Amino acid sequence: MRLSICGVRGSTPATGPRFVRYGGNTSCIAVGRGSGAPSLILDSGTGIRRVADLMQGAPFKGSLLLTHLHWDHTQGLPFFAAGDDDGSDVKLLMPGQGEPAAVFERMMSPPFFPIGPDKLRGTWKWQGLEPGEHDIEGFSVRAEEVPHKGGRCFGYRVSDASGSFAYVSDHNPMALGKGPDGLGEYHAAITRLASRVDLLIHDAQFTAAEMASRAWLGHASVEYAIALAERVDARRVLLFHHDPGRTDDELDDLVRRHQGE
Repeated sequence: MRLSICGVRGSTPATGPRFVRYGGNTSCIAVGRGSGAPSLILDSGTGIRRVADLMQGAPFKGSLLLTHLHWDHTQGLPFFAAGDDDGSDVKLLMPGQGEPAAVFERMMSPPFFPIGPDKLRGTWKWQGLEPGEHDIEGFSVRAEEVPHKGGRCFGYRVSDASGSFAYVSDHNPMALGKGPDGLGEYHAAITRLASRVDLLIHDAQFTAAEMASRAWLGHASVEYAIALAERVDARRVLLFHHDPGRTDDELDDLVRRHQGE
């Protein structure tokens, strides 16, 4: 299993020289096997534009798995060149909430956007997903609903014979209470997703010090992500969905402060 991290920002893209090393694109991760092209993409933020480079000019044939429908996780979809191709074959899966293609028409239609989802080239299939175990592109995928504001939001655990990772890009554990350390609850759904994974990719938009004034925005803290990894015996943690104003230097400082945890 090979992961390509194509977009790491939350809320909005970030531009300028202070955001070069970690990148300014919003959420997108591409998953493939070995040196082969990706066959599974998680979220379609602006980072999905980078997947075309991974495809080396070939059309995308595989599944696009969305955590939820907020702009920073969907806005790259019309600009996904490897999917908007005559030879593409894309299955888009999203948390169930109405007829999926019709839901996307609310985002992709005049006057907000010049074309609708039915004008994307290639073959597109739209499907709602419910919590549970799924076989997607040969990967075992567990979907769990996690608390986040404004519509259903899922976290995913993806595994095959080579390893496993959990992808929880938007997660508001404080919605279920402050938990044992004031960072939010370590609830059953998040434990099932993250337990003993090789890699935990988790929302880290805020710091614990920022949560008092910003928890209402519906995200988790750096400290929660690390504490969760320790509680469930995840092997590694990748901090994700960074605040768009968090500079490279500030992210480096966060890593230094928590190194060894």
